[in-house]
Amino acid sequence: MADFVEVTSALDRWEDWCSAWSARAAVHERLGREALASGHGLTAGELLTTAAVCYHFAKFLFVSDLDQQRAAHRRAVDCHTEALSRLDPPGERVEIPYQGTLLAGVLRRPPGVGRPPVMLMIPGLDSAKEEFTTNQAPFLARGIATLAVDGPGQGEAEYDLPIRGDYEVPVTAACDWLEDRDDLDTGRIGLWGVSLGGYYAPRAAAFEPRVRACLALGGPYTFADSWDQVPSLTREAFRVRSHLETDEQAREHAATLSLEGVAERITCPLFVVFGKQDRLIPYQAAERLAAEASGPTTLLLVPDGGHIANNRPYVYRSQSADWMAEQLAPTGPDAVAARG
Repeated sequence: MADFVEVTSALDRWEDWCSAWSARAAVHERLGREALASGHGLTAGELLTTAAVCYHFAKFLFVSDLDQQRAAHRRAVDCHTEALSRLDPPGERVEIPYQGTLLAGVLRRPPGVGRPPVMLMIPGLDSAKEEFTTNQAPFLARGIATLAVDGPGQGEAEYDLPIRGDYEVPVTAACDWLEDRDDLDTGRIGLWGVSLGGYYAPRAAAFEPRVRACLALGGPYTFADSWDQVPSLTREAFRVRSHLETDEQAREHAATLSLEGVAERITCPLFVVFGKQDRLIPYQAAERLAAEASGPTTLLLVPDGGHIANNRPYVYRSQSADWMAEQLAPTGPDAVAARG
């Protein structure tokens, strides 16, 4: 919080956003590398993780200078990758085959669990896997492995793969890859999506039968419905990440990110979280999704919550992790084996 207040309060121009956050990130990176040189691996991991998040903030929505943005992103990826083996529990950088290329991801497994269930974590617009360490913690603590992946238009994939509304395609690729892991229980796969990922996750759950439960945080029903009310920086980032030339093309593409005629195909348990004071997406999008889904649905509207209810995390983060743990609990003979 101190970093955010100090960096943003000193800014007078958007043009200085990336360089200011990169300078703050460099402070954490230097301290992390000093800790590493001194043999303090855990401290190094914590500091390099913070550096990665700050570098991510530097590139967030900063599409007016793509060279500067890409340099910050490269530092975010490098710092996070170096931190992974030093986290508790540690993480593993993975690469998932996808349409002739690879999607980069981070897999973390809870300690002391032989074959844990796994939850695929889906970023939002201009979001990326490097920022999810805090979000992973409550799920790991409940025995759930996490797999955060940069999908089309996100993170390491954003340069070559444009945003696509049919996000079930990369999710299916991730599920296929998971099935080759013998250290995970791929009969127990969950989905978690945040912001625009709160659209991607239920969209994928509607088509991918291997998904056993879905958690959607602050996503639109149809992104084009909110096009005129989202900030111009958001619209421009969507255009760039969609590899399109004009705002009108981007608006038309936003209409393809829709749950119209799709939501009713969702049969797995669904948990929808939304802040009623969200200024980007109206909370009625969450109400519509919850009403149309065909499976058991929980809708949590946070009365004073902003976008993703990030200002009220204590209302839903641990509670939604409890819910996911219940949905991914072993059943039948597996449940007996788990109880020993």
